[in-house]
Formats: sequence, C-alpha cells, structure tokens
Amino acid sequence: MLVVEDEPLIRLDIADFLLGEGFEVLEAAKADDAIDLLETNPQIKLMFTDIDMPGSMDGIKLSAAVRDRWPPIRIVAPSGHRAVSVTDLTKGSLFYAKPYDNAAIAASFRDLST
Repeated sequence: MLVVEDEPLIRLDIADFLLGEGFEVLEAAKADDAIDLLETNPQIKLMFTDIDMPGSMDGIKLSAAVRDRWPPIRIVAPSGHRAVSVTDLTKGSLFYAKPYDNAAIAASFRDLST
C-alpha cells in the first residue's frame, strides 16, 4: 500500500494505523515521489492519496495517472478542503472527508483488496 500525504503528522498517523492493521505501507509526501515508488514497487495494489497536495499534481491528477498506468491499483482519496464528487475521481475510487475515521479507511482497503 502507498500512502501519499504532504502533511507529515497526518501521513505518519494513517501509515502507522495501517501498519498496525497488517498492511505493508510505503509513504510519499507528494505525487512525484509516489510515481517513483509505484515504478519501483510493482507489488503496490492500494493507494491512499490526499486530494490537496502541492507540486506537479494534486491527488485527483495523481489518481488519474495511476489509473492510466496501473489500472489494478485501488484508491482511497481524502480531502479536508474541498468537496469531491465521485465523478471527480477515477472509477472505483473512494472519497473520505477529513477528519476521517482510520478504522473506516482500513475497512475500505480490506473491501477493495478482495
């Protein structure tokens, strides 16, 4: 699983929680780092990406890039700054408004990986 979040405390919190839930977790602070990790870690099947990130692409653009290059990867995308409709995300992706419940995120990843 790949966690992409520019806020270090939020990234550490969700990554630690998911590790405790039995997921193997890689972390990236921005979309470019996420793409690098995806290119070198073909075992990644799940991605958690914040919508609002600085850099070359936000979470919506990252989700689209991932869907184009790695279609089997399932995506959960949270945001605390904007309302996102299901049509804004790639097909099969899930959206959570911040603050989200870590347990709900883990449950969604379990559902998506079956």
